[in-house]
Amino acid sequence: MKIELVFIPAAEIGHLRSTVELAKQLLNEDDRLSITVLIIPRPSSDDSDHVTPLFTPSQKRLRHVTVSAADHPPDVPLDPQTYMDNQKPKVRDAVSGLLDPTRRLAGFVVDMFCTSMMEVADEFGVPTYMMYTSNAAFLGITLHLQLMFDEERYDVSELDDSVNELEFPCLTRPYPVKCLPYFFTSKQWLPFFFDQARNFRKLKGILVNTVAELEPHSLRIFSGGGDLPQAYPVGPLLHLKNDDVEEKKSEVLRWLDEQPARSVVFLCFGSMGGFNEEQTREIAVALERSGHRFLWSLRRGSADIMTERPGDYANLEEVLPEGFLDRTRDRGKVVIGWAPQVAVLAKPAIGSFVTHCGWNSVLESLWFGVPMVTWPLYAEQKINAFEMVEELGLAVEIRRFFKGDLLSGEMEMFSAEDVERAVRRVMEEGSDVRNRVKLMAEKCHVAVEDGGSSQVALRKFIRDVVENVLV
Repeated sequence: MKIELVFIPAAEIGHLRSTVELAKQLLNEDDRLSITVLIIPRPSSDDSDHVTPLFTPSQKRLRHVTVSAADHPPDVPLDPQTYMDNQKPKVRDAVSGLLDPTRRLAGFVVDMFCTSMMEVADEFGVPTYMMYTSNAAFLGITLHLQLMFDEERYDVSELDDSVNELEFPCLTRPYPVKCLPYFFTSKQWLPFFFDQARNFRKLKGILVNTVAELEPHSLRIFSGGGDLPQAYPVGPLLHLKNDDVEEKKSEVLRWLDEQPARSVVFLCFGSMGGFNEEQTREIAVALERSGHRFLWSLRRGSADIMTERPGDYANLEEVLPEGFLDRTRDRGKVVIGWAPQVAVLAKPAIGSFVTHCGWNSVLESLWFGVPMVTWPLYAEQKINAFEMVEELGLAVEIRRFFKGDLLSGEMEMFSAEDVERAVRRVMEEGSDVRNRVKLMAEKCHVAVEDGGSSQVALRKFIRDVVENVLV
């Protein structure tokens, strides 16, 4: 008897890639499993370009089905929760079409933004698990803030100026209120995240893209015996395959091969990260003054990342300081737009990574043993940055406190002096940060090997799924 799991990821590439990697690892561990990934496209988006390459015909027990999006009037605003709720009939029909006498449906594995699908799982009489694509610290903070609100202890969006820090069971030190992500202080977004958290508490278990040795304290609150689901730290779930790299980017990789070991500062800020002209010039000044080699993936900032993605500058010489490209020609490269991040981080020449602190980027940097400079831009990235710098000492911050992020539409600018100071610190040979990152990289590699903590957690999840089917 085959055991079928239905995966429902968010369509964003950062969520989708790690979810598919999890599916592949589960299939490698147990021949009884088969997995169908249901792709719910984003509103008014064609996601096929980044979905199809993740699946190959040779993966016979891994299928993907694109669910046709529910009808919705054009130009009518729709919040993420309502959009997902509207897909339930389509998902119900898709799952019904998967059932046959040779396979036993064992459960749903849903993304953190798709937990409303547990109602569909309930209709089929199976449990719901969650694939959590961020870290255990952010998960714990979200759950704690929701509990404080429901118990009427405090509303995090209404804290007065006298409250400077908050205590979270998932952290070893107080968290500064000034570093809370925008959606926790926004009356618009907070109800959505608290609804999510209430659903998290109803799950059968949570697969977290983290490593037990990386977040031991944050994971302790999910160790069982309380009112929280079992957590399975199964990371790092990374898409390390170097997809086809166009010639222009191949030239960049060849240039890195010619640079000394640990000599290059790599700056890359994810699919949504970009800067205005003033901030771009400050970064350029910092890089030139630092004296270090650099590789800079540069994007033009968007006025509203919820409606428009970052673009490319048409003429770099009009944006960068006069003569910058000529003066740094022998030690630096500016890449317009996308850079092959995994391929770059894998190069021995990379000495540090200036990053927006998206969780996938953090895990990739740790995997390759590259110390980070944190520049959080949106979503939960301020929490990721705090954990890397203050909890774990695996990164250097540009500035501890700064106002706003890209979601709020207002973000404080960093000066050239701020950026230069951080770059010089992170590039110090033999620093405590560099040594700790090297040690953590070794632990991450051991975790996914036979008998490692992440593989043990993966096998425990499979046992729990199978036992639930046999009950």
